[in-house]
Amino acid sequence: MPLRMRDAASRIHADLPVVDGHNDLPYKTRFEPGEAPHTDLPRLLAGGVGLQFWSVFVPAWTADPFGATLGQIELVEELAAASPDLTALATTAGDAEAIRRSGRMAGMLGAEGGHCIDRSLTNLRELAARGVRYMTLTHGSSIEWADSATDEPRHGGLTAFGREVVAVMNQLGMLVDVSHVSAATMRDALAVSEAPVVATHSNARALADHPRNLPDDVLEGIAASGGVACATFVPAFLVPATARQARDMFEQDRRLRAQFGPAEEAAFLAARRAQLAGMVIDRGTVADVADHVEHMARVAGVDHVGLGGDFDGVETLPAGLEDVSCYPAITTELLGRGWPEDDVRKVLGDNWRRVLATVAP
Repeated sequence: MPLRMRDAASRIHADLPVVDGHNDLPYKTRFEPGEAPHTDLPRLLAGGVGLQFWSVFVPAWTADPFGATLGQIELVEELAAASPDLTALATTAGDAEAIRRSGRMAGMLGAEGGHCIDRSLTNLRELAARGVRYMTLTHGSSIEWADSATDEPRHGGLTAFGREVVAVMNQLGMLVDVSHVSAATMRDALAVSEAPVVATHSNARALADHPRNLPDDVLEGIAASGGVACATFVPAFLVPATARQARDMFEQDRRLRAQFGPAEEAAFLAARRAQLAGMVIDRGTVADVADHVEHMARVAGVDHVGLGGDFDGVETLPAGLEDVSCYPAITTELLGRGWPEDDVRKVLGDNWRRVLATVAP
């Protein structure tokens, strides 16, 4: 890549424009403290990240998913409080902008999987009060009120309660996230939501045919809602051959998890790592991520595309995107393809900032 492209990327990242929709460091910190993470604050700042959504994920098989989610929120609060010179948590777009102007990285909270509210709208309201700004409607398994992309459908999309969840999220200023959900659930959420809908970490199904990815009509629907679809770096959702290999990976996880007790998450993760170590996959490259960004921009419009890396939520990442310092590689790639700087800035973070200003000013 020409030096002028790298210099341009450095200049763009100098004012911390990147907003990333999904990072699983809290889960890794809780359950895999001995594993080297993809993420830390110095590398985030080196990558030009100005706002990071922290996933307060707990697995669907957790005995008390709501209580465990509150525990993950407390963990993120503790991590932020430990480095006040580098970061602070935000609950509104205004908070995030003020933190960014101070030269620090803003953090926001996202709940991953509607199982975390334990079928309670009171719990949903408490998450919003604690600063959770989006909720992914499912994770890898279908739940009592919504179908997952990677499990057997139980409802054909959202149930009546699921539609009520979406309506209450709109009232609370919580973004509805359709990553992980079935295509039918995506379409139902788009039909019900009166606020922008987001996909925090999903790619284009037209390029990598995995049910976790977004069909073109859903990309169009996210754009019509005023939302943002965030390209992710997960090889299984990025590279066509890897997507074919990984179509049953969530079912494999469920079968493996059944071998462990309720309090044995760390043991399950170690067994899962050992299982994955024997797989040979094409992990993709920065160019593959840019391909998805370009397709999503063609279908949804450049005003509706962002990034959601899923760092620390996967074992393997694309070449050139091994940790959170690597976002400038995407900038350099897009500039090298002739993208205007203003459009690159939209994908890096300006689109996210617009959405947040709409739902949580």
